[in-house]
Amino acid sequence: MTDLFSQPNPVKSRIEALRSALNRHNHLYYVEDKPEISDREFDLLLEELQRLEEENPQYEDENSPTKRVGGSVTKGFLTVEHRFPMLSLSNSYSREEIESWVLRTEKLLGQACTFVCELKYDGAAISLTYRNGELERAVTRGDGSKGDEITNNVRTIRTIPLKIQGDFPELFEIRGEIFMPKQSFLNLNQSREKEGLEPFANPRNAASGSLKLQDSAETARRKLDCFTYSLVADVPVADTHFDALNKAQAWGFQTPLRFDHFVRRAKNVDEVMAFISHWDQNRGNLPFEIDGVVIKVDAHRYYDELGNTAKSPRWAIAYKFPAEEAVTKLHDVTYQVGRTGAITPVAELEPVLLAGTTVKRASLHNADQIVRLDLRIGDWVRVEKGGDIIPKVTGVVMEKRSSNSVPFSYATHCPECNTLLVRPEGEAVHYCPAELICPPQRMGKVQHFISRKAMDVDGLGSETVKQLFSSGLISNIADLYDLKVSDVLPLERMAQKSAENLVNGLEGSKSQPFERVLFGMGIRHVGETVAKKLARHFKSIDAIMEADVETLVGVDEIGEIIAESVFAFFRVEENRKLISRLRAAGLQFEMDDLSGPSSDVFLGKTFVVSGVFTIFDRKSIKAFIEDHGGKVSGSISAKTSFLVAGDNMGPAKREKAEKLGVPIISEEDLQTMVK
Repeated sequence: MTDLFSQPNPVKSRIEALRSALNRHNHLYYVEDKPEISDREFDLLLEELQRLEEENPQYEDENSPTKRVGGSVTKGFLTVEHRFPMLSLSNSYSREEIESWVLRTEKLLGQACTFVCELKYDGAAISLTYRNGELERAVTRGDGSKGDEITNNVRTIRTIPLKIQGDFPELFEIRGEIFMPKQSFLNLNQSREKEGLEPFANPRNAASGSLKLQDSAETARRKLDCFTYSLVADVPVADTHFDALNKAQAWGFQTPLRFDHFVRRAKNVDEVMAFISHWDQNRGNLPFEIDGVVIKVDAHRYYDELGNTAKSPRWAIAYKFPAEEAVTKLHDVTYQVGRTGAITPVAELEPVLLAGTTVKRASLHNADQIVRLDLRIGDWVRVEKGGDIIPKVTGVVMEKRSSNSVPFSYATHCPECNTLLVRPEGEAVHYCPAELICPPQRMGKVQHFISRKAMDVDGLGSETVKQLFSSGLISNIADLYDLKVSDVLPLERMAQKSAENLVNGLEGSKSQPFERVLFGMGIRHVGETVAKKLARHFKSIDAIMEADVETLVGVDEIGEIIAESVFAFFRVEENRKLISRLRAAGLQFEMDDLSGPSSDVFLGKTFVVSGVFTIFDRKSIKAFIEDHGGKVSGSISAKTSFLVAGDNMGPAKREKAEKLGVPIISEEDLQTMVK
């Protein structure tokens, strides 16, 4: 008797064959530039697959080629923690700085090494996770430790494979840059102008905005592209960065190797600078924007040995091309008020094209900068983009100055509330001291309070905060916790579900630890690190409020300026009332048993962590050290107290530790020291 269940399913087989063929043709067309069939033939295959999938939903596949056209709608993006941090690169701007980096790198390694030079694409960084050869998740860089999941939108980018082939790890991440080609950017802006919409300032902003669209079908129409340039896995897939690129290219990714001249190995500074010089002169010929070159140590075995700073890897550096400059007329100087009351002067300019974008405004930093430039209204000024991002005025064309120009007079009163400005001794910035009544300061404090690194309130963003202020629903951070669904429902574009999410997000934020609440208070000079130091030292808001300047200065890494700022903040009665209201609302104002340092065993000790561990991962071992009062450094020096060594630690680090007499301990030793 024939077993019906063993018979092949012709519909399922056809669907799988179509998917395989379309994936192959997509790769040939978009990555290898070697199409084997016409666009019409491709479309016919895609139409057949779409019809079969609609008729047979039991064979649904999130990574089907039909997902390229988009169509799914995302209501808000999930925040995801990166398995491996997405660090940013340190920047350099001259041959001397590159020489210094190479010399420092080779000195740390104790030998010469080979480098890889690549283009620095001007777009949005992305981390792609693949499991069993299929795209599982796409996450933005975010703050480096957490980002937004935008998988549905990324599936529409045809140079990002949904499935790969070859000998790949079961689970790995590949990092890259999503960008908008110049032609796609021009087409998009022409379309927006016809619709009466504001054009995007540059391709980078357009790419970033396209990735955050709610409708993935609209993202698909934006024609984004991607180069992948870094493989990250628990075990390296190759001995060198260059070989890892080769593997990624073979698996189906578009890497710089697709175009031979986009990437080069270099043995010395001369070869690095030759690559930089070539692309500085020829970047205008590329179909996409670049803003520099990235130089990496090629051999992976050195990465752990070189380590990272708090923000950047030591095994890589970016060379930023010189900023483009333009000359235009200064019409006026206006002033912006920040959340701390800092006043920033802004140059209002005759619109001028600069580095591919139209510039109308530029930062002037502070009063001293205006005096140094001898800036006057009506002057013709030189404008450049610092790092090709922020426009700034760099000089005056004196020969074009009018004979009846008059020296510039800096503002004496706040442009928002008319309060007399102050300039603290030793500081370059003027401040508006009316933080309790100045509208931009009040609103800015709330926007800071709800931000991701502070209270991280789900369902509440900066635009909604503006609506809450303008409608009179809030005037400070404590008012947030009085909001009800019925209060926010009348706001523009606020549906029942959105209103519930906002109120629930505020309720959920009450569980944020004390150090994040303290950071969210927006005390001048108190950033994330300082807030953590204060919270862990004093353990409660009451202890901080009662501390005098001398006591505050006694805290590790707290200087006199920070101490005076903290002391002054808590002398303001209104601030104390806010804290009282927030405490009554249920926010955390003291360290719990899990969030504070477990002990001061490591106080005054500096640790370097290197290798692979079994009890801890790299993130948790560093947290363990900090929780017991210690500091973690990325490099060994005479000030290092201990080197915590794991498996596969680089020999150079061990050798340097032994040479300096730094004790080498294991993760078990670390735990024993605490016990």
